[in-house]
Amino acid sequence: MINILVVEDNAKLRQLIGTVLAKHGYNPVPAEDGQHALELLDTQIIDLIISDIMMPNVDGYELIVRLRDAGYNTPVLMVTAKESFEDKQRGFLAGIDDYMVKPIDVNEMILRVGALLRRAKIVSERRLVIGEVVLDYDSLTVHRGDLSALLPQKEFYLLYKLLSYPNKIFTRQQLMDEIWGMDSETDARTVDVHINRLRERFKDYPEFDILTVRGLGYKAVKQP
Repeated sequence: MINILVVEDNAKLRQLIGTVLAKHGYNPVPAEDGQHALELLDTQIIDLIISDIMMPNVDGYELIVRLRDAGYNTPVLMVTAKESFEDKQRGFLAGIDDYMVKPIDVNEMILRVGALLRRAKIVSERRLVIGEVVLDYDSLTVHRGDLSALLPQKEFYLLYKLLSYPNKIFTRQQLMDEIWGMDSETDARTVDVHINRLRERFKDYPEFDILTVRGLGYKAVKQP
């Protein structure tokens, strides 16, 4: 499921946005301000961020600057009452991808969320293409030329997540929470077992490698 971080200090609006997102099949992750958002980003995999600007502790501008400086390429939709050109310019220079002025039309918001996700190649036609390799999300299948490999569900989701964010480091716990669920009692070392299986299965594929980042976790690297 696509996780969308909703960063909004107004509890009613935060709940409304979350309800609309859930109705359209997304998983909303609420945060009351930028500081709370940063804490959540350390523990969960987020596919898109919807953020207010004017918030206590860490405001929207600072949140986006800190994320971009840290290498996060997660799409960001800014939702705010600030509507001047200068405010929009500051947002885009900070690294946002789209901008909506309050009061927002939630139906338009859903359209913009879908467009941002398509641009980020996270959902679109639910296929991921890396060179000659094609990952088909709905069939859990990896194609390369005339070869096709049907993967166990968890292995496929793990590979799909890593390749959706090349060069991004995921901790074992992040991957565990995303793919096995936050309430799972399975040991996080299970991730290691699945990573080793993927490496063995695709060791002859030149398009990508799955690397261990010592002390942190794993990342996928696309090869030129």
